[in-house]
Amino acid sequence: MEDDAPYRAIIRMAEDHVCNLIVMASHGRGGVSALLLGSETMKVLAHSNIPVLVVR
Repeated sequence: MEDDAPYRAIIRMAEDHVCNLIVMASHGRGGVSALLLGSETMKVLAHSNIPVLVVR
């Protein structure tokens, strides 16, 4: 099964592997719109039931 969005793939893999934590970088390559947090990081934070640690 393929996911149509990277954030969904990240969440699905974490759920499939019964992870207790997802660790993600704070800065993506999204330009000005993703200045504070990367856009995929923001989507994972918004949609994941698993805790997410954001590192700089």
